[in-house]
Amino acid sequence: MDKFMEAAYEEALKGWQEGGIPIGSVLVYQDKIIGRGHNRRVQKGSAILHGEMDALENAGRQPASVYRNSVLYTTLSPCPMCSGAIVLYGIPKVVIGENETFMGDEIHLKEKGVELVHAHHAGCVDLMNKMISEKPELWNEDIGEIFN
Repeated sequence: MDKFMEAAYEEALKGWQEGGIPIGSVLVYQDKIIGRGHNRRVQKGSAILHGEMDALENAGRQPASVYRNSVLYTTLSPCPMCSGAIVLYGIPKVVIGENETFMGDEIHLKEKGVELVHAHHAGCVDLMNKMISEKPELWNEDIGEIFN
């Protein structure tokens, strides 16, 4: 398995162990992780701290040339918010752990010329299925759905 996808998966596990949503991400530039993060909406009481957003935040301020030569690895298909950040910063490639439990805004990313690679990571699928079954209200909150 790709070492960068494994790093993103480790971030997802951290999020789950902290009581949050198990989605992790790493930003890779020149074959080196420059930012890593996981969904910390619950932990930080944040409205926007998804895994991809946390990784970008932890990468710190970068010149456009860095983003345009980076790859973002994420354990789950990026939502519209995270997809917007990917497009805004011109990140050309996203490696997605899984999109079975949630299909993000992949059509928009493709339309904007972002290359998507699907890793089909079984651990990512299993972890998300576990979270969705154990904490459906939390999952619905994260994706902006009303829980019934």
